[in-house]
Amino acid sequence: MTRYRHFRPRTRLTTLLAQLSVLGTLAGAALAGASPAAAGQRAVDISPGVTYRDYDLAAAHGTTHVHLLTVDLSDPHVRVDLLYPGAVAARATVSRMAASAGAVAGVNGDFFDISEAQHPGVEVTGAPVGPAVAGGRALKAAVPRGQRFGPALPASGSTEDVLGVGTDGVARLDRLSLTGTVRTAADGSLPLRGLNQYALPEGSVGAYTADWGGVSRRRAVCGTDTERGAPCGTDTYEVTVRGGRVVSAADSPGSGTVADGATVLVGREAGAQWLRKLAVGEQVTVEQRLVAKTAGVSYRFAVGGAVLRRGGKAVPGLDDSVSTVRTALGVADGGRRLLLLALDGGAAYRSGLTVAEVGAELGRLGAGDVVGVDGGGSTTLVARGAGGASVSVRNHPSGGGERAVANGVGVFAVGG
Repeated sequence: MTRYRHFRPRTRLTTLLAQLSVLGTLAGAALAGASPAAAGQRAVDISPGVTYRDYDLAAAHGTTHVHLLTVDLSDPHVRVDLLYPGAVAARATVSRMAASAGAVAGVNGDFFDISEAQHPGVEVTGAPVGPAVAGGRALKAAVPRGQRFGPALPASGSTEDVLGVGTDGVARLDRLSLTGTVRTAADGSLPLRGLNQYALPEGSVGAYTADWGGVSRRRAVCGTDTERGAPCGTDTYEVTVRGGRVVSAADSPGSGTVADGATVLVGREAGAQWLRKLAVGEQVTVEQRLVAKTAGVSYRFAVGGAVLRRGGKAVPGLDDSVSTVRTALGVADGGRRLLLLALDGGAAYRSGLTVAEVGAELGRLGAGDVVGVDGGGSTTLVARGAGGASVSVRNHPSGGGERAVANGVGVFAVGG
């Protein structure tokens, strides 16, 4: 191991003993059970239907270290659901979200709004890019492609792409599109173009519910459909609907928690002009739902990400030059097996993998479909130890500690 090259051992036996001693120390390190580089080839049962292992992987830019959760979705004693901090516009560490929800394992999820340096004075929302479904309930829809945070998408990609588990218990890749309407008796109807999103399409109206949280909605009218850093719009309007009627209005998006049962409608450009027609007391109907591209499928869990592999083949145009720490999700065995992969961010392995390499590795492990989610300092994998009651971080986060993230994929034990 390269960490010993500055020492001159007297004999090969002395060197071996020194290595074993250091590895033994690392195995008991306080960093949430992070495993030593050369260990972990054997799968360890976390709970029925859930196993964990870690291993070294030689890659183009050096050796990396892989942490892998395998989830058997056909096992009635396991389920998968979204981890999130209780609001769309909020962040928390994966270990905190997993512990709060009672998950036995999990990884970080979608890319998210992490910086607003180009919009001085605008609050960072921390909200994820793509659609999100938790417990069968739609939390949010996707931002416009040009407003996405994270590496560039392949030409065939969309911010509406998700990995989800349907009510049939099968995992699959899909796209979730928002279908919705704002309707009044006097002014007709307008398509709803947003649901709890940090960015709305130009000229549109979006809905914000109690799921959004208390963060300012100002970010929703910043940027354009093609440029995230474009200035914030000045032609804006906001109305609050409760009990089917307009109860208040304002010239700019506000902040504060939306009351249960209420909906705040935020408009920009043409959408703002339409909302200005509404009077306090006027009756308004707001309808919204996420619709799957796969006909007849509804989801109890879904998280956004970038599709890297589909139908057993790599997506064209994947980058094979930039290598870093990454997290990815794979679907195997016709949707009955889920693979959750997170790379180690320790100094010895920080070279990581390219997007193409991570897709290929999950393909080697049997995944026909692969989605890349947030990486770098966000990459985190947590799991309970054998017989343990709480989760711990199994990889070394590249920032030296866990980063607060928007959401994650949680694995849960069901029944006894």
